[in-house]
Amino acid sequence: MATTALLDVVRAHRAEDAAEEKALARARELAAEAAPWSRATPLHFTASALVVAPRSGRVLLRWHQRQQQWLQVGGHADPGEELPLDVALREAAEETGLPDLAPWPDAALLHLVRVPVAPGRDEPAHEHLDLRFVLATRVPGQVREEHPEAPLRWLEFAEARRLTGVANVRASLDRAERLLGAGG
Repeated sequence: MATTALLDVVRAHRAEDAAEEKALARARELAAEAAPWSRATPLHFTASALVVAPRSGRVLLRWHQRQQQWLQVGGHADPGEELPLDVALREAAEETGLPDLAPWPDAALLHLVRVPVAPGRDEPAHEHLDLRFVLATRVPGQVREEHPEAPLRWLEFAEARRLTGVANVRASLDRAERLLGAGG
């Protein structure tokens, strides 16, 4: 059976639009299933984050080679991981090298998105229910790429929205920018 932590996160979240409401309804069902993080299922959870530098008002995007897009950092849970925020924090640290990432302005879920994923070398087409958070750093200059095919860029929010071709990422950027503008 799924963990209470995952159920708590999806139950506490409030959708901001119809697409998110539909994804949230499915997420609440999936969170109660036996293996909600399992990559072996055609629909499973992932966790990601928009990394921000509150002092400069910038956001970090990563080039994702497989998707050929500038996106937020994040990915799949490792075996034994159950807390969505822990998955997002680990993935963000691995992909950015930033040593001080922390939830910002708090640990609340920013956005829940159902994302279709094209087939890859070793996997069929499937879908993610991506749990998106905002993480902040005080040392943006310490960012380092995980590997050369995954460059990172600090951007103004308007530039980040222009750079990504994904509508749901732009919606997440809008939400994070509102938080920054409100001072958290």
